[in-house]
Amino acid sequence: MIRLINCGFNFIHRDGIRIERPVGAGNYAFVFFRSHSEIVLDGRPLTAEKNSYILFHPATPHLYRELEEPFINDWFHCDGDDIAEFLSEINLPLDTPIKAVDPLLITRCIRELHGMSKLGGPLRDKIIDSDIRTLFMKLSNLIERASLPDKTSRYFRQFSELRGELYSSPQTHLPVEKIASRVNLSKSYFQHIYKELFGCSVVSDMINGRLEYAKYLLQNSSLSIAAISKMCGYENDTHFMRQFKRFVGVTPSHFRSRR
Repeated sequence: MIRLINCGFNFIHRDGIRIERPVGAGNYAFVFFRSHSEIVLDGRPLTAEKNSYILFHPATPHLYRELEEPFINDWFHCDGDDIAEFLSEINLPLDTPIKAVDPLLITRCIRELHGMSKLGGPLRDKIIDSDIRTLFMKLSNLIERASLPDKTSRYFRQFSELRGELYSSPQTHLPVEKIASRVNLSKSYFQHIYKELFGCSVVSDMINGRLEYAKYLLQNSSLSIAAISKMCGYENDTHFMRQFKRFVGVTPSHFRSRR
């Protein structure tokens, strides 16, 4: 089990701060820098940009300090018998500053950890263990996005929320121009950013969302093909059946018969 030792959320040091650990922290120290900072690892200075994070190994000598005032950070310390194996399994780097793709994800998770640590209850420790593991897995999952240019990655949260809306309302038919206008971008630039972030076009994502919902309804309801077609945003069931066969490989009726 991963144990939370201590935790701090939205700590503001108006005159800056210098944290120095010449023999390491003795536990895993996670720091989210919400202001421009400097990190020194084994005597090697590194710059931590605003909204970057690092997970220090327990035995790594390090210090960090402000490069601008006020110094603002979120942080927590943790340990556990299997944490080293877990971090290796999910390929989360240690002692490496990483630009956060989704800063609000980290802030929200640490705020919840802070609240849970004060709450108590019979399941508190299990919840904290689960929350820390989930945060680390999400960060590892997002690392490849961190290599995207800033002008692309800064749209990640907006586009992720928009993508979630598209998947949760497959019956809604919106032209790409209208979707792009919601984030104040031109159609062409919106499509470019969308593909860089998610690896597919917005149109193919919309089709995929509709067909995934259609498959769910085919497997879990007795609705007619025509009714499912309408619920998935198709103007007629002929178009629906053709698109379903093209992307899924079988007709809707055949797909339903296999359940």
